[in-house]
Amino acid sequence: MLLGHEKINFLHLPTPLERLDNISDDLDINLYIKRDDLTPLAAGGNKLRKLEYLLKDARDKGATLLLTVGGAQTNHGRLTLAVARKYGLKGAIVAVDEYPGELSANLLLDGMMGCDVWLKKPDGVHSEGQLMKQTVAEVTARYEAEGEKVYYIPMGGSNEIGSLGYYDCAVELAAQTSELGLKNCRVVTTVGSMGTYTGLLLGITNEKLPLHLTGISIMPHKGGLRTAAKEQFDKVCDYFGLEALKADVPADALDVTEEYERGAYNNPCKEVREAMYYMAEKEAIILDPCYTGKCFAGLLEMVKKGEIARGENVIFMHTGGMPGINTPFHRIEIERERDKFIHIV
Repeated sequence: MLLGHEKINFLHLPTPLERLDNISDDLDINLYIKRDDLTPLAAGGNKLRKLEYLLKDARDKGATLLLTVGGAQTNHGRLTLAVARKYGLKGAIVAVDEYPGELSANLLLDGMMGCDVWLKKPDGVHSEGQLMKQTVAEVTARYEAEGEKVYYIPMGGSNEIGSLGYYDCAVELAAQTSELGLKNCRVVTTVGSMGTYTGLLLGITNEKLPLHLTGISIMPHKGGLRTAAKEQFDKVCDYFGLEALKADVPADALDVTEEYERGAYNNPCKEVREAMYYMAEKEAIILDPCYTGKCFAGLLEMVKKGEIARGENVIFMHTGGMPGINTPFHRIEIERERDKFIHIV
């Protein structure tokens, strides 16, 4: 039990912590990768750590259907559906998004698992938040009329209960670095819906772990990243009765950066694709263009600028998301750039 909450264990932990020898030599840093992309169920990813706790809460409340939200190609949605199916529940996703024109990537996997995806087309009048709230209410009412008990999970599973999954991960990382004799480690993670970042920060702070957390934003945050991150951290502290921690982590102490958002969420970026190719060519590890690729591109620039020091011990969080490569607007760009390696003889 963690902070008064139990979970349903379905992960094979710990996930590997591997040294990237080739890139370490290239960059003159000591770079490791935390392989949370290797978690089981529906191609894996970081959201499964959160879903261990969210599933327990859902079952305790008698839920028969897990309902979550995101974009049409949400990784979190895919994994929520996977957990629902694995444990005998129904699953559904609500997205305020256009149909991408084909059933591919996460949408294809959602369909393979036999779960509903409800797409609400933006209308140019209402905000995305308004349309999402309205559609979630309509879909929930539809399921409840059919006799389902709906358990709602927010975007990314990034609420107070979900954050416990990455509190666990922080403790796991500290044990792994200790076994390897690594000291003064910087953990670099994507910051999106903030559940992974907040959970890591909560674990590191509350357990006084010898890790330094750096968050690289992959999307704009209303009010600015640092303000949003502090508000989310304080909210989680309040929920678990850890109010004293809020003073220990003032907003200006948060090591987060908006510098590598590249203008929007999930937008095709040549620099991100180049970082993905570099990781694939050097280490045979596949990143995705929305989260890990954008975060790793930021890490590479931080090294070039000296913001990550030569010789520093760095752990890069691989949070999964590989199906996103096959979304049309990313796949087309990758095909254009890499078809030179296809030879017909």
